[in-house]
Amino acid sequence: MIETLAWARIAVALMGIAVCGACAAADDETPFKLTAGGYHFSEAGDGVDVNVRHTSEYGNLWLGFFKSNGLDVQQWRAGWDRSFGEQLRLQPSVQIASGGFAGGSLNVETGESWVAGAGIGRTNLRPYYNLNFDPNDSWSLLAGYRGDNGQSVLASYVRDNRENPDQQHFHVVMRTPTPDKQRLTVDLLYKRGLVEGQRISKLGATLTYDWPKVFVRLAYDPRTNFTVDNAWRLSVGTRF
Repeated sequence: MIETLAWARIAVALMGIAVCGACAAADDETPFKLTAGGYHFSEAGDGVDVNVRHTSEYGNLWLGFFKSNGLDVQQWRAGWDRSFGEQLRLQPSVQIASGGFAGGSLNVETGESWVAGAGIGRTNLRPYYNLNFDPNDSWSLLAGYRGDNGQSVLASYVRDNRENPDQQHFHVVMRTPTPDKQRLTVDLLYKRGLVEGQRISKLGATLTYDWPKVFVRLAYDPRTNFTVDNAWRLSVGTRF
């Protein structure tokens, strides 16, 4: 069950909202991003999610909706995030959702080609159904390299610091441009923690391929949100 999950994105804030000048220009030309995803949970059936985001000089605004008949839930959600500064970048985010959920995060990052950062997230512990699988009430660390051509390798560590401090994720995200303004992103995940009193160590992954206007993403998260469920997610989207 996807409850109290980190918004997409503590990880986005950690990876950096403005990756390169070419990316910023592309966002100016295509400020909207629409994503539709389908989930399959090994124990709880299927679910669907739709998310639309708008990027401007005021940051990223987004609105999403999740529904699962197997979980017998549906939820609207909205949020905002933005990056401030150049040498030292502050990246706040806030989120709200139906059912009374509220949360936020604050991340700090420094460096140009070689970067490092840290962050913290907090919620009011109400249920939250979202696109990301990391703990939400957590602290996080980031280190890695971003090239001017859009190529990057980033490692991040996310650990619950509230109700389940044993739950932790370690990501290695590799992004590389391909011909014709396309891009491949690989996010490798190692997770460990307690699931119903048993300690687990699992591997997951997310693969994303971007074309100039559309993208497709396939994700596998074992023991999602540290439950007995294994989750698959297939998403497609467009920029306009």
